[in-house]
Amino acid sequence: MVIWSIPARNDLKQIYDYIAKDSKYYATNVVENIVSKAENLYEFPEIGRVVPEIGDENVRELIIYSNRLIYEVVPVNVQILAIIHGKRNFSSLDRNDLER
Repeated sequence: MVIWSIPARNDLKQIYDYIAKDSKYYATNVVENIVSKAENLYEFPEIGRVVPEIGDENVRELIIYSNRLIYEVVPVNVQILAIIHGKRNFSSLDRNDLER
């Protein structure tokens, strides 16, 4: 099962809101694409690369558009931790910012 953390859900909503300022149609498409790719992680959890800033084999990322979808592979499921814009300074985030 793929579980979305509250911060990740908020990130997804912010992405939608930002794009929807110009086009609700494209905002919906982008969010649906992100969710679809995230759902595939249940079957293929190791498809993403290890997040270099963290270096934990279980914390991985997929690059989707300009965003880094950060997730953690745990024994029974995949937990989506955050969606971070690629230009954001990841090193300024605390690991606790990625916690559920």
